[in-house]
Amino acid sequence: MKFSLSVALCPPDQLAELAVVAEQNGFSSVVLPDSLFYSEDVSAEYPYTANGQRFWDAETPWVDPLIAATSMAAATSEIRFYTSVLKLGSRHPVVLARQLGSVAALTGDRFGLGLGVGWSPEEFAWCGVPYERRGKRTDEAIEVLRLILGGGMVEYHGEFFDFGKLRMSPAPRERMPFYIGGHSKPALRRAARYGDGWSSAMMTLDELSTTIGRLRELLAEYDRADDPFEFQAVCVDRFGASGYREQAEVGVTDAVVMPWVFEGLPFDAPVSSKVDAVKKFADNVIAEVAA
Repeated sequence: MKFSLSVALCPPDQLAELAVVAEQNGFSSVVLPDSLFYSEDVSAEYPYTANGQRFWDAETPWVDPLIAATSMAAATSEIRFYTSVLKLGSRHPVVLARQLGSVAALTGDRFGLGLGVGWSPEEFAWCGVPYERRGKRTDEAIEVLRLILGGGMVEYHGEFFDFGKLRMSPAPRERMPFYIGGHSKPALRRAARYGDGWSSAMMTLDELSTTIGRLRELLAEYDRADDPFEFQAVCVDRFGASGYREQAEVGVTDAVVMPWVFEGLPFDAPVSSKVDAVKKFADNVIAEVAA
């Protein structure tokens, strides 16, 4: 099992130091969240909390994850970065492909794209993108990204996106992994069809077990049962070395954690306290699970 450090909602001036300490203490990746803006009112419930309410407010910092990854890569040498998850539905894939190619070049191909459709109608509408048929549009956007990032002269003619021959350079030197987020039936099917892995939001162990089992069925349906595939999990009811072993037993390959939360610290706690929490987690959990 791998461990990835989530830096969701952390102050921007803490990110580089947290990436360095994660690299030094056995974490495989740093996980970056995405939100375009905070709308005062929303016309849909947030799908990943029990009450449907957002757990952040208008003052909570959300650094653009692609810029953050590039900045943290400059302070490190080996650790990887991925988004969990970037809202693809409200972005144009041709413009995003340009940004991703640049991130790949500047991080030394240490970047993976975790992506989802997006849940907020306001993010779509205020970015000039229809909310309707967002799933089909996202599927095409994934195809466009994979095509352009593959390098060479390419063209695409779809229902939502259409362009003649173009080439973007530099393209990633290595295949950029795509990790598809979401818990719905269409999201799981999208992950099995297009993804190199699946990213969960907050789930119990039983929910993870059921979902991973379903994903394995879908992978087999797409003739991908033997393909490498990551199961990235934020588990809400199994902790400590024994808890992460239980997660591994149900198929989790990458546990996404925020060690300072286990210590009762808020998102904006001093970075020195977060560093101590990361080191403690590495000594008490990562080393024990690896033993």
